[in-house]
Amino acid sequence: MELAFSEDQMGFRDAVRDLLAGTCPPEAVRAAWDADDPWDRDRWAALVEMGVVGLAVAEADGGLGMTEVDLVLLLEEAGRAALPEPLVESTLLAPLLPADWPAKVAAGEALVAAAPADCTHVAGAASADLVLVGASIYPASTGVEPQPSVDRARRLVRVADVTGTEPLGTLVVQPFDRLAFGTAATLVGVARRLIEVTVEYAKDRRQFGQPIGGFQAVKHHLASAHLAVEFAAPAVYRAAWSLATDQPTIARDVSMAKAMAGDAAEQAARVALQVHGAIGYTFESDLHLWMKRVWALSPTWGDAAWHRRRVASALLGS
Repeated sequence: MELAFSEDQMGFRDAVRDLLAGTCPPEAVRAAWDADDPWDRDRWAALVEMGVVGLAVAEADGGLGMTEVDLVLLLEEAGRAALPEPLVESTLLAPLLPADWPAKVAAGEALVAAAPADCTHVAGAASADLVLVGASIYPASTGVEPQPSVDRARRLVRVADVTGTEPLGTLVVQPFDRLAFGTAATLVGVARRLIEVTVEYAKDRRQFGQPIGGFQAVKHHLASAHLAVEFAAPAVYRAAWSLATDQPTIARDVSMAKAMAGDAAEQAARVALQVHGAIGYTFESDLHLWMKRVWALSPTWGDAAWHRRRVASALLGS
């Protein structure tokens, strides 16, 4: 579903899709699972050069001075490619950082990891230059031990290993809604990729002399998953507009987006696995790269149930 995006915004989206198709194919995501450092600096440098990383940073600091509306389609593409690098955290937090950190992020000289204040683990802290826990900014930690993660391209570190040092400062603006929005946009992209891959598989896989995509039950499952994503995407776009224009309904709109995107992505993962059957359970299949990204991101920055309660509170009062 395309909603009032300009030709320039759509063209930027297509350029990022082409870049990630070449630099972040499934085999590159697989390689990130086993690498000492899952983040590919050359791929990140390409995103920096294109202006993606500094998109929301002011032009005076070397960025493009654009908004969340310009960014949302690019975050979808990051999800579609299962990008290991912290695009959500770096792009959305860079404009809020103090001193010369926005310029460093825009130039590709710093990467940012983040976690909510009440979280026990933070993704990517072992490779980041700055780590935010809640609104507190901490320097990079060395010698930390990565923790188990369902998605090994998103390495986890215990928050206690990060917050043992003195913070460098505190953000003036709470980052929760920005990062929940970015995660929702990423989930939409992951869900779209899961449906695309599954549709192609259903066209090729044959049973009883015909493609399984011709079976009514398979078509219904895929149509329901597609419909859920197409309903979630406009909610994410609304959240992007609310953030870009500083609407008083930011919290409500972001929570609606995160709840719908999380539900849609989880449904897409279930349907993809069901249609693929036994092959979908194997490590050799690329399907798990996106399914595990869904399972990692869906509860991050609030799961769907938490955000639905937040929407209810905004509409009905606590």
